[in-house]
Amino acid sequence: MDSPQTASNKLWFLKHIRLFEGISSSEMQEMEKITRMEEVKKRQPLYLSGDPSSNVYLLKKGRVKISNTAANGKEVTFDILEPGEVFGELETLEDVPRSTSAETLDDTLICVIPRKDFDQYLAMHPNVTVKLTKLIGLRLRKIQSRVEDLVFRDVPARLAHLLLELRKTDGVTDKQGIRLRAKLTHQEMANLIGCSRETVSTIIGQFRDQELIQMDGRTITILDEQKLSNLLS
Repeated sequence: MDSPQTASNKLWFLKHIRLFEGISSSEMQEMEKITRMEEVKKRQPLYLSGDPSSNVYLLKKGRVKISNTAANGKEVTFDILEPGEVFGELETLEDVPRSTSAETLDDTLICVIPRKDFDQYLAMHPNVTVKLTKLIGLRLRKIQSRVEDLVFRDVPARLAHLLLELRKTDGVTDKQGIRLRAKLTHQEMANLIGCSRETVSTIIGQFRDQELIQMDGRTITILDEQKLSNLLS
């Protein structure tokens, strides 16, 4: 059983999950009772493709990569999740094996909800079900947008689109421009846009030389959003 201090921390984290924005204190406490908090070290799998879908996950701290590996061994990344996200829910609701893998990119804090408890909670709280449906729809549209990028855009345009997507969800305006809080490696970006790490490094260098972006270690600042957007047309 969680200690009072752990339960208090868990409630604090639950309030920062997008799925539970606006729900009542009693609904939040009901959710707290069916979750367990876990700390997971960097680069550890949470589940693999083909595993049973027995849990839903809430990301409290750190980042999680959702990916799959093709028959030729090439990894394709569908999304890199930031704190506040729910994941693993779609296959759990459908009670089918995992079609993707989830791996921590940082030391991570998650809450785990067993499938049976999650099903019962949604049945009792239709307002949360509606929010979950909307979040699933947003995620599917994001994946569809990535697929369209792979088909219709060249690599510089795909990278520009990724940076502009990150600007919307994780950008902070400062004196230089729009700083992206997500610190992705070149390999992580390559897996997201379907190219090699070397190609990403080359194009990042071109963007920097053209003064479209500024680099400070792994931190990217967008200097000219309009010129980046022009690459998409």
